[in-house]
Amino acid sequence: MLTEAQQAEFWERGVIVLESAYSKQGLEPLRAQHQRWIEESREHGGPFGEMLDGRPRFDVEPGHTAEAPALRRVASPEEISDEFRSLIEGGPMLEAVADLLGENLRFHHGKLNSKLPGSGTTVKWHQDFTFDPHSNDDCITAMLFLDDIDSDIGPARVVPGSHRGELYSLWQEGRFTGAVADEVARQCESSAVECLGPAGSLCLMHTRALHASSENLTQRPRSLYIATLTAADAVPLAPCALPSIHAGRIVRGREPGVIRSVAFSMETPEIPSGASFFEQQAVG
Repeated sequence: MLTEAQQAEFWERGVIVLESAYSKQGLEPLRAQHQRWIEESREHGGPFGEMLDGRPRFDVEPGHTAEAPALRRVASPEEISDEFRSLIEGGPMLEAVADLLGENLRFHHGKLNSKLPGSGTTVKWHQDFTFDPHSNDDCITAMLFLDDIDSDIGPARVVPGSHRGELYSLWQEGRFTGAVADEVARQCESSAVECLGPAGSLCLMHTRALHASSENLTQRPRSLYIATLTAADAVPLAPCALPSIHAGRIVRGREPGVIRSVAFSMETPEIPSGASFFEQQAVG
């Protein structure tokens, strides 16, 4: 699916956006399911539902009400929705990642993140790999845009080339904040690029890449389905914060029967006690 030039761009920058990888017509079942979950959230005053480990599956922003629903995350939507499960069973997402990591792919976890109109949610600077370390770093965060994403809507911002650099601590003053230190964040702000594109675009980001996002300043929704996919010989080294019956599943190719490792050192991540890492970052 990717040209040689696109593959080279990914490995050089650590991120690439493939515009209109999915048709807008193909997005409609996903958007309809998402809207049903938003309507369901009106019936709850806080996080609700249940993941495999008993924590809430549906996370809402502070200030969420029936009149102004603020559903910001659905954990492991592929576990409860045929529409979302189809994304990890075939199609452009798996084809594109296979071009980068090889034919044998493993699914780690998925989530549906939203910044609904007026959302105040921000995501502080971090690397996904330090939340979800694996024996090797052939790991990609794939983000499918369910809505048009422009500069005003709180897009992901990524520091190009940072996937080839340091693994930064998410622990600050003895507490797991899910964010890098303030001085590192300031450096990121000066060199970040925005990941923009129409609905149906697919952003592929190396899990070691530093990234963040700001609040949605528009009256339009900004929603992403996000899947972490790895080479099949990459083995998780820490418990997954978003457990799923599909975790560890080979979604393309075959089980290699080997574990490949690379050398690195990092602090052990901490699973949030609540619905999502947004709570950890809010306190940080």
